[in-house]
Amino acid sequence: MLNMGPQHPSTHGVLRLVVTLDGENIVEVQPDIGYLHSSVEKMMEYRTYLQNVALTDRGMDYLSALANEEAFLLAVERLGGIEVPPRARWIRTIMLEFQRIASHLVWLGTWAIDLGATTVFLYCFRERERILDLFEQTTGGRLHHVYFRPGGVYEDLPAGWTDRALAFCAEFPRHLQEYHDLLTGNPIFQVRTQGVGVLPRETAIAMGACGPVARASGVAFDVRKAFPYEAYGELDFEVPVFSQGDCWARYLVRMEEMRQSVRIIEQAIAQLPPGEIRSKVQVTVKLPRGEVYARTESPRGDLGVYLVSNGDDTPYRVKIRAPSFSNLFALTEIMRGWKVADVIAILGSVDIVLSDVDR
Repeated sequence: MLNMGPQHPSTHGVLRLVVTLDGENIVEVQPDIGYLHSSVEKMMEYRTYLQNVALTDRGMDYLSALANEEAFLLAVERLGGIEVPPRARWIRTIMLEFQRIASHLVWLGTWAIDLGATTVFLYCFRERERILDLFEQTTGGRLHHVYFRPGGVYEDLPAGWTDRALAFCAEFPRHLQEYHDLLTGNPIFQVRTQGVGVLPRETAIAMGACGPVARASGVAFDVRKAFPYEAYGELDFEVPVFSQGDCWARYLVRMEEMRQSVRIIEQAIAQLPPGEIRSKVQVTVKLPRGEVYARTESPRGDLGVYLVSNGDDTPYRVKIRAPSFSNLFALTEIMRGWKVADVIAILGSVDIVLSDVDR
């Protein structure tokens, strides 16, 4: 029996894997979580709805702050019957897709380092910095934003921002091809990923896997298509689905998702309407008694927020359905039968963020 972690970078954060071995062969893997618990769900009960937007940035998946804000505020707005102006809905959609690309770039760069390809990491962070620049020009923050607000967004897009965003979208496919040139045809990368860590479709469904992990196993489900929110129902894009269920397929799904995100952003900017960016909502929002569940498609998958209100200005209860949690426990099935050398390759292909697991 071998303990792997908790440490950086091999286990991508504070995760301990208890690996049972027969020589080099993996007999069983049990993730041991809880080292990073932020108690964000409990903390939300003692803060106003507006204050909780900042908590979603920091206490949940820190690589997808805007996606966290979106899921929480969708629940708030649906329970409170709060209307979001059309321009704000389209701005949110643009920001969410930039967040998806930025998150996938962190995954690709760090996973490449796990497999020994340092150059890819440098390339990915080169492009990610440009996205963070766009975020900073709009929200004032690069990692944490508190930009989405009940009823809209905090500020409008600054002058010239859409031109800079379109310039990035025009250039990014060329960089995406650079990543493909470095990895996709690389025989070492192929041996480390093709046929490794297979998650069958039936097992993916049974384990509650979602997002790119599930779509790489043939589960054709994306919340943006199944339950459209913001402007997604008015946009033309494809959801990449592969059937192999291995590390290679999980890589290809995310690579194509970044291409589709560029497509969504370009359409959204072309259709961006004028008008208000936020409806009139009191700073201290009081929601009616009741409960609501809102779900979104974060970079890691199906992110849901179950919100219960007793009529006060703070939630009575918040429960977060974190995609990294279910995807992490799919490892118990994915890793069995492989070798120690494959553990980090398989773990990295799942793309977990431990703050999303230990809420």
